[in-house]
Formats: sequence, structure tokens, C-alpha cells
Amino acid sequence: MLRSVLAATLSAAVLFAPGLATAQDFPSRPVTLVIPFAAGGSTDLVGRLIAERMSQELGQPVVVENRGGAGGTLGTAAVAKATPDGYTMLMGTVSTHALNQALYKNLPYDPDKSFAPVSLLVVVPNVLVVNPEFPAKTVQELIDILKANPDKYSYASSGNGTPLHLSGELFNSMAGVDMQHIPYKGAGPALVDVLGNQVPIMFDNLPSSSDHIKSGKLRALGVTTKERAPSFPDVPAIAETIPGYETYTWNALFAPAGTPPEVVAKLNAAANNALKDPKVQARLADFSATVVGSTPEELGEHVKKEVAKWAPIVKATGAQMD
Repeated sequence: MLRSVLAATLSAAVLFAPGLATAQDFPSRPVTLVIPFAAGGSTDLVGRLIAERMSQELGQPVVVENRGGAGGTLGTAAVAKATPDGYTMLMGTVSTHALNQALYKNLPYDPDKSFAPVSLLVVVPNVLVVNPEFPAKTVQELIDILKANPDKYSYASSGNGTPLHLSGELFNSMAGVDMQHIPYKGAGPALVDVLGNQVPIMFDNLPSSSDHIKSGKLRALGVTTKERAPSFPDVPAIAETIPGYETYTWNALFAPAGTPPEVVAKLNAAANNALKDPKVQARLADFSATVVGSTPEELGEHVKKEVAKWAPIVKATGAQMD
């Protein structure tokens, strides 16, 4: 009799252990996906698309929350400090997990130790665009105009320390020009001013500019990847004019460090299943985002390689945020 009571007590203790209960029941309420940039940019577009499909997979809403500012560091730091139970995720980027280590001396999170990798989602090209009223129609024409008018023109980006800021600084360095950088709190606000011709030039993620390029409201001069983007085959790569030029961004899901492996596995499965949806793939293909999908371990290795790749490039541009 005593053994039965002890066994039952032990079973109950195991059943209601906080970590195990979380893993078994997860998710029993809405999950928050923090996007560390303003609404309207590429990361926001990808995040909302994936969140909607993951909601179906998980059986609970995945609610998008935009927390922009400081090159993505504010929202990223908030997720790093969140309870590691799977109910808070981060839409990480090359900026939050690779570039910021080189750009910020006092980063409020550790890109490696503060997070549990979930899945690499997509790789996304950047694009150099101008307002249609700007006279340049090619990358070479832009370079010629900038050299003939030093310090006259500015370019917009989604914020200090973002891949788009780095794209502009790398362009300045490799082309021998000097555009002034105007940072915004996200690609959305920056696009508004470029569309209104308050700022004539912008480096943007291709997804958030694609509709404006198709409608003629923006003129695309070149994509930042080594090769042309499949969805815009007539837009040359900047590397065709400036050999060796290349930047891009990527989007990946992270949870706070310490999130139970079983919970991470459920989030990973939901994300990868979302990426397999033909409708999701078609929408991502519209703006040349390359679908990846990965295991948590593969994402962890990807981040390490990206840090090693971009640190010397950031150093070469001289960009520094603090």
C-alpha cells in the first residue's frame, strides 16, 4: 500500500514538473513572435507570412509584435530576457546575430549564448533603388553622378547597423563615393520617404520593395547578391559593375536560451512545415526569398559561419554604432 502511494506521488510530481508540463502541453496559449524592426519591411513580411501558417500548425495564434529600434537590438534583447518557455520567439536576421557583434561594442545580448536556435527560414537579396525622378538608370550612372556631386546625395536604410546600412557603406567604399546615410526605424518608414522623394536613394530588402518596383514607383538599379534575382531577371547584380560586391540578409527563428528541447522541436517542426506550404513558397518566390528550413543545430552552425564572414567586412567599411 505504501509503495503504491509513493509511486503515485512520484508520478504526480513528474507529471506536474514545470518543464515537463510545459513541453507536453505546449502550446496552450498564444505564442508571440517579436520582429525587431518596424512593420512594412522584409523581416516583417516574412515574419507575418510564417506566423500565420505556424498558427495552423501549432493550433494556437502566433501573434506578431514589432519592437523596432537600434538596428534590431532592442527587440532582440527583449527576447533574450524573456521566459524560456517557447511562448516568445524572435525573428532574427543577419543583423541581429552576425553584424551587430561587430558594430556594437556593448551589445545587450549574446547572439550565441542568449538564444536557442529554432530554424533558418529564408535567405533574401537586398536591392538598390532610387525614386523615378532621380536621373540614374544604372549603377554606373549612379556612381558617375555621386562622384560629380560629392556629399550632395543621401541614401536611406532601415536603421543603423542593419544589412541595408552595411550595403550602403560597402557601396561607398568599393565605388569610391560618399553618400550620406539616413537611418530609419525600419524599411517601412524609409520607403515612405523614398517614394515621396524626400530621400532619393535606398538600399532595401527586395521583398518590401518588389511591389513598388513592379508598379514603377521605384526604379531598381541592382540587386546586392552575386547573381541576379530570379523574380527580377532584368535587374543586374551590382557585382556586374563593382566586382566582388555582395550583401544579403536572412531570417531565422530563435527562442530564449534554456527553452526546453521538446518545445524547440515543436516550434522547429511547425516552422519547417510552414515553409513546405505551396502558398507560402509561392509568396516567398514572388520576391526572390530562397526557402531554406533547417534543424536547430544547422541554424547554430550557420550563425557561427556568418559571424566569421561579416566581421572583417564590417571592419573594412569602418562602420561603428557605439
